[in-house]
Amino acid sequence: MKALIKPGPQPGFELVERPEPQAGDRDVKIRVLTTGICGTDLHIQGWDAWAQANIRTPLVPGHEFYGEVVETGALVQDVKVGDRVSGEGHIVCGTCRNCRAGRRQMCIRTVSVGVQRDGAFAEYVVIPETNAWVHHDESITPELGAIFDPFGNAVHTALSFPLVGEDVLITGAGPIGLMAVAVARHVGARKIAITDVSASRLELAKRMGADMTVDVGRMHLDEAQARLQLAEGFDIGLEMSGRASALREMIDNMTHGGRIALLGLPTEEIAVDWGKVVTHMLTLKGIYGREMFETWYAMSAMLQTSKALHEAISGVITDVLPAADWQAGFETAREGTGGKVVLDWTRI
Repeated sequence: MKALIKPGPQPGFELVERPEPQAGDRDVKIRVLTTGICGTDLHIQGWDAWAQANIRTPLVPGHEFYGEVVETGALVQDVKVGDRVSGEGHIVCGTCRNCRAGRRQMCIRTVSVGVQRDGAFAEYVVIPETNAWVHHDESITPELGAIFDPFGNAVHTALSFPLVGEDVLITGAGPIGLMAVAVARHVGARKIAITDVSASRLELAKRMGADMTVDVGRMHLDEAQARLQLAEGFDIGLEMSGRASALREMIDNMTHGGRIALLGLPTEEIAVDWGKVVTHMLTLKGIYGREMFETWYAMSAMLQTSKALHEAISGVITDVLPAADWQAGFETAREGTGGKVVLDWTRI
């Protein structure tokens, strides 16, 4: 099969011929149709400090995907050949305390597809049956199916706290931040503001349903708060950027008792005014991945019951390229000015 690999400990990928993966007794083998390019993939391609610390080569990266099941292991019970699926990229042990308590997203032995084991930037990928999410809704296109993983990040983050009637601040208008706008609007938030420095991404945020977009290079959040006529500050914060300045300014603009969900991974230590966190009784909650599998049920149900949300999430995909043009796809994703970039593996 054709596969995009990280051949060794250096920057770059190579598109090569590689043996097809073999399915174990409890696995399913999937013919990959589409894959999304994630920030994690950019780290692996660039071979930055995070990648050097976490990646063993050779590796097939890629964890956002949609495809068709072509083979099932002898002990597979529910997934069938011909099923169209997305994949939960976190493979858990099933026996640690959190797994046994039904909190599999907190497994202490998590192995990530495309990070610790070969992933989906290839014509075929193998995952456990339990990680395959079968799409019965024919409205799920291969492009939309490929971004269920990051859509799940957005849903998990946005639904961490009740949003109905609340004023929401989202920092970072990348693809997940954009999807979080649409989710917050669907759920019933009152006012939604989102920050970024990319004019094109902020324009996309308006289409998602944001009441106000804030170019933080030109405007401070306290001014945005005044324009929205928020007397006491934002109720809910969704931090998607990982930037120190974003978190600090978010904390400064929360109402007393405000709640913040943190998805963005910082690349540096962040100095926080902990006195304000204490005296303003703020709640900060870390978010990683998706709840397994409550988030998957929630996002599937929301897309089935809301045409507006379905159109908004589909609209986050701004670029679909043949997998053969993967280099152009990665360059577009790295520019950080558009939405989600999807590679089509039927065109390789």
